[in-house]
Amino acid sequence: MDKTWLYALISTLFVSVISFSGVFLISLKSDVLKKILMLLVAFAIGALLGNTFFHLLPESYFHIENLAAVSWLTLGGFLFFLLIDQYLRNRKPRQDKDQIKSYGYLSLYADAFHNFTDGILIAVAWLASPELGLASTLAVALHEIPQEIGDFGVLLRAGFSKGKALLYNFYSASTAILGTLLALWMGEAIDYLSLYILPLAAGGFVYLAAANLLPEVLREASRRSMWLNFLFMLAGMALMFLFTVHGGHSH
Repeated sequence: MDKTWLYALISTLFVSVISFSGVFLISLKSDVLKKILMLLVAFAIGALLGNTFFHLLPESYFHIENLAAVSWLTLGGFLFFLLIDQYLRNRKPRQDKDQIKSYGYLSLYADAFHNFTDGILIAVAWLASPELGLASTLAVALHEIPQEIGDFGVLLRAGFSKGKALLYNFYSASTAILGTLLALWMGEAIDYLSLYILPLAAGGFVYLAAANLLPEVLREASRRSMWLNFLFMLAGMALMFLFTVHGGHSH
C-alpha cells in the first residue's frame, strides 16, 4: 500500500475514534448525568450552529463561485432533513421498550454527512503533502472533540442507551473512512465535488439545532437554568469559532 494511503487512513481512523470522547460521561452516576444532559444539548446546539456559520458556509461561499447554488443547497439540506424528520415521526411505532426520539437519528445522519467530507479533506490534504495532511488531521480532530461530546449527550437525551450511543456515534464517525477511501481512489478531483456536500450538511445542522434540539431546551428550561443553557450555547459557538480561526479547514 502506498504510504500516502496508509497515512491518510491512519489519520482518518484516529479522527473517527474521537467519537468515543463521550465515554467519560458513562462513569457519571445517573442522577448527575441527567442533570448535565440538557447542558450538553445546549452545548451541541451552539457547536452545530458555530460549525455551520463559522466553517461550513464560509468554506462553501469561498470555494463555490455560484453563490445562489450555495444558498439553494443549504436550503435543500434543511428541507431534506425536514422530510427525514417527518418520516421518522410518522413511521409505525417501534417494538423497542425504549422509544428513540427522531432527533437522535437526525443527529447521526447530519454528523455522518459532515464526517464524510472530513474524510475527503484529510485524504486530499495527504495527497498534496505530508505537512498539509498532518495539519488538516489536527484541525479536524480539534473541532471534533467538543462536537462529539455534545453529540453523545444528544443521543442519550434522545433515548439511546449509553452503549448504543457510543456505538452509533462511532458508526456515524466512520463515514469519514468512506470519504477518505473514495478520495484516495478518485484523486484530487473528488475535492471539488465534496464542496457541494458542505452546504447540504450546513442545512441539516441548522434544522437539527433549531427545529429539534432548541425546542427540547426551551421546553424544560426554568428561569434559573435558562441563562446557564444560553451560556453553554455560547460556549459551543465560541469553541467552533476558535478552532476555525486557529486550526480551521483549508482546501
